[in-house]
Amino acid sequence: MSSIRVAAVQAEPVWFDLAATTEKTITLIAQAAAGGARLVAFPETWLPGYPGFIWGQSALEQLPLVALYRSASPTVDGPEIAAIRAAAAAHEISVVLGFSERDHGSLYMAQAIIGADGELLLHRRKLKPTHVERTLFGESDGSGLAVVDSPLGRLGALNCWEHMQPLVKFAMYAQHEQIHVAGWPALTSPGTSLLPQLSGGACLTLSRAYALEGSVFVLVPNQLFPRDPAMADATPPELCALVYGPDGSIVSEPIDPDVEGIAYADLDLSAVSVAKTFADPVGHYSRPDVFRLTVDRTPRPVVRLEGPATEPPPAEVPEEIASA
Repeated sequence: MSSIRVAAVQAEPVWFDLAATTEKTITLIAQAAAGGARLVAFPETWLPGYPGFIWGQSALEQLPLVALYRSASPTVDGPEIAAIRAAAAAHEISVVLGFSERDHGSLYMAQAIIGADGELLLHRRKLKPTHVERTLFGESDGSGLAVVDSPLGRLGALNCWEHMQPLVKFAMYAQHEQIHVAGWPALTSPGTSLLPQLSGGACLTLSRAYALEGSVFVLVPNQLFPRDPAMADATPPELCALVYGPDGSIVSEPIDPDVEGIAYADLDLSAVSVAKTFADPVGHYSRPDVFRLTVDRTPRPVVRLEGPATEPPPAEVPEEIASA
């Protein structure tokens, strides 16, 4: 099988500016396609940028920024996502996009898998926002735990600490995923950089573990955050955009962790089969007689409205009856 060129974006969004970040997204899609990529991946909540303020401010202090952030978050059927889908079709490239999804009064940490024809192949939401993220974002049901059978291979995506949840990962492995996008936030934003569990090194460890456990290629896009020049030597970036192979090795071209760019890799999906000859977690290396996992992927709407939305209009009375 011929190789598939993929791209993991490393860039800074135009913070909380939806129109400008959408325009930048379209530019990066064109750039990745010009570089020969057939798939390009963006970080968690790339649109309109990760809300790092939730980690360093009280709830009351956040209110003005929360209002701004909500207004800058797109809807899945809005013009910004439509423009990105059109760009994917124009450049014949698949896109995995992380965005803060606004759905009426709530926000969700969403991901979209868009085909090279612009079709929305998967729209999913993060199952459990991490720690203080739950003050801003809602939870999802299991309907988004899906792997897409695309022309590039079996493609899936998760956000951030979903990669720390063993059962979530196993649900994805069980669908024989071949290419995975690990969406992470801006990990040098205020607050997150002080938590070892949210360090760039920890997130790369989890991403590499996913590649090894699932015998899957893992794309790790990176959202840059401006760093204080005075702290540059003390807090060097640990996370950079890269691609792991199913054996856990880095298969992408090197990229400077301090600058915007795109990490490219050429994937040979036969490497997935080779890796699984050693350990297939949902095949010969499993023990279904000892362990079983049930995953409920039923959509769970909060309200199910039944029946007509309005009363039916009264039937017209025939003229001969009305005049009798």
